[in-house]
Amino acid sequence: MNDRLPRIVLTPGEPSGIGPDLAIVLAQRELGCSLVAVADPELLEQRAGVLGQRVRVVEWRGEPHRSGALAVIPETLRVPVQAGSPDPRNSAYVLASLDRAVDACVAGQVDALVTGPVHKGVINESGLRFSGHTEYLAERTGAECPVMLLMAGTLRVALVTTHVPLADVSERLTRVRLESVIRVLACDFPGKLALAHPRIAVCGLNPHAGEGGHLGTEEIEVIGPAVEKLRRCGVSVSGPWSADTVFTKSQLANFDVVLTMYHDQGLPVIKYAGFGRAVNVTLGLPIVRTSVDHGTALELAGSGRANAGSMAEAVNVAIDIVHNLTSAHAGAAARDPA
Repeated sequence: MNDRLPRIVLTPGEPSGIGPDLAIVLAQRELGCSLVAVADPELLEQRAGVLGQRVRVVEWRGEPHRSGALAVIPETLRVPVQAGSPDPRNSAYVLASLDRAVDACVAGQVDALVTGPVHKGVINESGLRFSGHTEYLAERTGAECPVMLLMAGTLRVALVTTHVPLADVSERLTRVRLESVIRVLACDFPGKLALAHPRIAVCGLNPHAGEGGHLGTEEIEVIGPAVEKLRRCGVSVSGPWSADTVFTKSQLANFDVVLTMYHDQGLPVIKYAGFGRAVNVTLGLPIVRTSVDHGTALELAGSGRANAGSMAEAVNVAIDIVHNLTSAHAGAAARDPA
């Protein structure tokens, strides 16, 4: 890949949301990659017209991105789209677009996947099972332990459990799961994020990290033993830390990533710190995947007021990861030419 730009495939997501708008905005910019969207060309042309943007929608042939043009792999909508009004009948289109993008990654036709926001509720209303991109991509690629990582500048927050009800978190929080997630962080950071020995802070589940067992025993029975086991194996990991203090500036200076136990323990922090420019990265997959930090924003679709900051940053992070992996592979080949 040293002689060409990274090839990035984009799925705009829910067609009635701001995903198509963001793709149109990106098409106007200079990008350090070959960008292709899996989408309905008519949808993109229609939304460009609504936004008052001049964009040439062209068939993708692997060429570098050119400002003012958007290359596509065509996928046809199931029913016409009205901005801001999702139709469950287009859920099959959303997942088909994602499937084609994943297939392109697995086949080596592209180097990374960037996903736009989808509407989980609408997809499930259509009768299709979908709990989130992270879980879906893991199933499609055969990954055993996908890990959701959110990044906003130097702040990095990972999750042990993702889209599960809060009442089920304790049951899902096992030593095996926790150890697997920590191992993924330790293994993926060197190649994808160019951090050779990431310093991992592990949060407790309960207030004050369980207060010595008085506010819960998960820290004593699950989290502490898993952390100690991996620390003895050479992983730079510590905890359990109280989640209400580990995110202070003085504490964060000691770590490269904070591992939280559930969705809303970690995401409010990252979104407060960098909403609109944060990026979601899925580790533990055999492909590179990044995503935006926001939802479909149906009320903004077609208005011209959608902020493309997170989508642009997701593309930039995908490009960086591809370059990091290329450098890592080149270094490994130089060390072991056989």
